[in-house]
Amino acid sequence: MAREIKDSGIEWIGEIPTDWSIGFAFQIFTPVKNRNIGLLETNLLSLSYGKIKHKSINTTEGLLPESFDSYNIIECDDIVLRLTDLQNDHKSLRVGRSIERGIITSAYLTLRPSNNSFSQYMYYFLYSFDICKGLYGMGSGVRQGLNWDDIKHLQILLPTLAEQQRIAAFLDRKCAEIDSVIADTQKTIEEYKALKQSIITEAVTKGVRGERKMKDSGVEWIGDVPEEWEVTRIKNLFAYRNERNSLPLEDVNLISLYTDKGVVQHSDLEETTGNKASNADGYKLVYENDIVVNIILCWMGAIGRSAYNGVTSPAYDVYAPKAGTFSHFYHYYFRTQGFSGDCYKVGRGIMAMRWRTYSDQFRALSVIYPSIQEQIEIVTYLDRKCAEIDRLIAAKQQLLTELGSYKKSVIYEYVTGKKEVL
Repeated sequence: MAREIKDSGIEWIGEIPTDWSIGFAFQIFTPVKNRNIGLLETNLLSLSYGKIKHKSINTTEGLLPESFDSYNIIECDDIVLRLTDLQNDHKSLRVGRSIERGIITSAYLTLRPSNNSFSQYMYYFLYSFDICKGLYGMGSGVRQGLNWDDIKHLQILLPTLAEQQRIAAFLDRKCAEIDSVIADTQKTIEEYKALKQSIITEAVTKGVRGERKMKDSGVEWIGDVPEEWEVTRIKNLFAYRNERNSLPLEDVNLISLYTDKGVVQHSDLEETTGNKASNADGYKLVYENDIVVNIILCWMGAIGRSAYNGVTSPAYDVYAPKAGTFSHFYHYYFRTQGFSGDCYKVGRGIMAMRWRTYSDQFRALSVIYPSIQEQIEIVTYLDRKCAEIDRLIAAKQQLLTELGSYKKSVIYEYVTGKKEVL
């Protein structure tokens, strides 16, 4: 028998069961303000992609304060909301539930459900509100962030406590099933990526002609190479390009560099992330087949061949291939894990995310040099093999997207009463 329903009067929810009531956040939650004075607690937590995770209190990575006195001590079942940077970041999941005691930045809002509320249901409800992008419509005007005063009148659905518990238990099981499939899919993607990396490394260091006479390359991670291959330095294969742009931003093709995508045009991106250029004065000119290097992140793979003419950040280095150099071959070579390690060895800095491989060090690196004919042969092989693997990865990534959407829809349908746990 179908449940009787009524209009909730809440736009993002619509109809709800008639026996459900509606309350306000201030009736359900208490904001937690329990400062960690004197470092009472050292279990550092962070909110990332909707999950509250452990973080080393002694890490040198990222931004951490000199003192953790201002951090909030939170308990198991507390709900944490990241209400900052709403204007610039419309993708992040902003709601998480703690499963342990610890400390978290007081820049986040921590809410503790009252005794007559079931925490896990309330988490799922706020999660659903988050994925419906409800937070971005709160407050007046353009807001970078919200606080407790902004959300304390948020309307909350209130099934009976018994039904809250049934819904939460069901969603715990269902989400665990979906998360298991997601984890398996992500593992498969990583396996495909590892296979791709191994095929690339094998091809660019050994060739694709089968067994042949070999010699020591003198490069530790490469080992033996075909006897007829040369070992040279990057400066002998590429010329440093330092041509500067003088055209207005609207008249140039803006190019960026990513560790995963390589060199891409801004016009090809669904959404440009990070800081957006206000002008292109002084930007470096890039021509088709040039190699673009992020001196800070090249040791993490932020290096690649440009397939376009355009301009790129003056913080990047640009190299033009000399005669006899097929830059597409070195695009593959430069993005191997072995070469990334070489970049790191000659780089310098005070921490990983500030590690720079400057042009002089980069150009002095030893690299292998097959004949131009064999470079082309290897690239032809790798283009075909990588395209095959990329299609498999794309299919798995599409599955991840579908699973994520399915999980969101399941949570929404049950926390809003569209479907009943029987």
